[in-house]
Amino acid sequence: MDEIEKRLSEASEACVKSYAAWRKDPKEGGSREVLMEAVHELRKVAARLEIEIAISERDEMAAKPIPIPPHRSSRRGGNDGSDDNIGNVMEAGGGSMGGGGSFGGGGGGGHHRGPRRHHRGGGRPQQGGQ
Repeated sequence: MDEIEKRLSEASEACVKSYAAWRKDPKEGGSREVLMEAVHELRKVAARLEIEIAISERDEMAAKPIPIPPHRSSRRGGNDGSDDNIGNVMEAGGGSMGGGGSFGGGGGGGHHRGPRRHHRGGGRPQQGGQ
């Protein structure tokens, strides 16, 4: 019997016993306090059990290879895989982040211009007479 199983068994037994004692005399404060402590201990064991389950699921998911999405795997059939990055269009010299392509904010030419600033007069004077 592992630690969690032992704690779960002991906590649930104590909870059942203290519940039975409390039901005999619900107005007696001592039995109520013992029952509350038993319920609290049962919650702690249940929380530990949930953590163990989550850890086991995480480890199980890490062991599985991530499948290739169907829209990518259909392109791989019959060619050399050179079009593997067809959805990641970048212009020459675009850099690795936000370089422009089909995504990223409706500008023409695909060049990253930084955040848009709306000036309503009174801003910095323009350079070069434009």
